Amino acid sequence: MHLVFLHGPAAAGKLTVARALSQRLHYGVFHNHLVVDALTAVFPFGTPPFVELREHFWLSTFRAAALADVSLLFTFAPEATVQPGFAERARACVADAGGRTVFVELTVGEAEQERRIALPSRSEFAKLTSVETLRQLRAARTDVERPPADLRIDTETTGPEAAADRVVEHFGLRPAASWDRYPAVQPPVPPR
Repeated sequence: MHLVFLHGPAAAGKLTVARALSQRLHYGVFHNHLVVDALTAVFPFGTPPFVELREHFWLSTFRAAALADVSLLFTFAPEATVQPGFAERARACVADAGGRTVFVELTVGEAEQERRIALPSRSEFAKLTSVETLRQLRAARTDVERPPADLRIDTETTGPEAAADRVVEHFGLRPAASWDRYPAVQPPVPPR
């Protein structure tokens, strides 16, 4: 099992690269906004219950995927409400269940990042779409812990398809069997 941990700033192309990787590898895309959007429907972003539950959902999903030998792609934007050491807790949780985590940092220049922030595709989820807010976050971003990088890709000079190819080649990743999100025949639910 592989956890491909894609990280970088807003509008670095994390979800776009993850989708290109998913096309090649048939890994599920467990992107940042799946959990963030679900939790902000109940708790304001950054509040203690939000922070605690967000990490719990992330790590529980990684562990369950590793135990089931299901590889996945995870997108992550480092920011101040994430507890220090999260990336290493993710790596340990996956390793303890028999999997391997690889870290890919996606980068983008500030001018290109600001151009991308306003793209209509960013409204698919509750993503940051304000250049003014982006600039405020950049100014306040002094002590945000960044995950490690086993591979760095500048998405300003490398398109998503080429970036996906680099990730696959660099880590020697192999495609998984494709699967239906809603199979016609449901697997049995184990008794409790």
